[in-house]
Amino acid sequence: MKIIINIGENVPETEITISCRQLTDEIENIMATLRIMNQQMLVYKADENHLLDVEKIIYVETVERKTFVYTAQEIYESKLCLYEMEERLCAGSFMRISKSCLVNLRQIKSLRKDVERKIRLTLKNDEQIVVSRQYADEMKKRLGVM
Repeated sequence: MKIIINIGENVPETEITISCRQLTDEIENIMATLRIMNQQMLVYKADENHLLDVEKIIYVETVERKTFVYTAQEIYESKLCLYEMEERLCAGSFMRISKSCLVNLRQIKSLRKDVERKIRLTLKNDEQIVVSRQYADEMKKRLGVM
């Protein structure tokens, strides 16, 4: 893969062009990552709405039919169900890791095997969450550790 960057005052706006022989999984991942970088999501906290940059989300969790969005500094709530969050986020760097949780793969600091084929993730905020057996193989595949 070759990357070319042209910097100049005569460039009217930033433009990204991808030229390839065929569309591969790697290129699709690059495109999804580029799309998610500029994406924002409406969340709320204490009756106040916030526009949150998606890349700041560490993980999303559903507890008692409420969807919570975790960042390094704050916990927000979303009116979206987890499956709706999954539809919006999982084309990029997010992945479902259990029945009730999505994680931003870029926020993983380390992982280790846990009991019964589960994986324990340590996130960049030092919080630990568990990947269920159902999603463990896909997690390894997405992270390239299989």
